Parts: sequence; C-alpha cells; structure tokens
Amino acid sequence: MTQIDLLIAASTLLALAMLTAAALRGWHGWLALKNRELEMLRTAPELEGGSSEGMARIEIASLKERIRKLEAIASGVDL
Repeated sequence: MTQIDLLIAASTLLALAMLTAAALRGWHGWLALKNRELEMLRTAPELEGGSSEGMARIEIASLKERIRKLEAIASGVDL
C-alpha cells in the first residue's frame, strides 16, 4: 500500500468514528427525552389532584354497571 492509500483509509476510519460518536450522542439524547416524557406521564395525574388508580376503579365500576344493564336487557328484564 502506498502512503496515499493509508491516508485515505485512516481518514475514512476517522470519519466513521466521528459519525458513530455523533449517532451515539443523539441516541442518548433521544433516550433521555423519552425518559423525561415517561416521568411527566407518571407524575402528572397526581399533580392534578387524583391518581390514575382511582380513575381506573371508577371506570371499571362504570363498565360493570353497563354489563349488568346489558345482561338484564338480554334476559328480558326491565330495569
């Protein structure tokens, strides 16, 4: 190999290393952003005065009531 070939190979390797480092830094930034978004989702309902657990219980109770009414309608019982 000549010196020019070695110079081209070294330059290419250096450019690839720089691109890889930039992509890795971008990936870490994207992961940090997603972590912050998840933390905001976890803490937001509690700040509004209620927890998501309470809302889920209310919704489940509402669904159970709807099912009870539909079963009554299907069996021919008037409510």
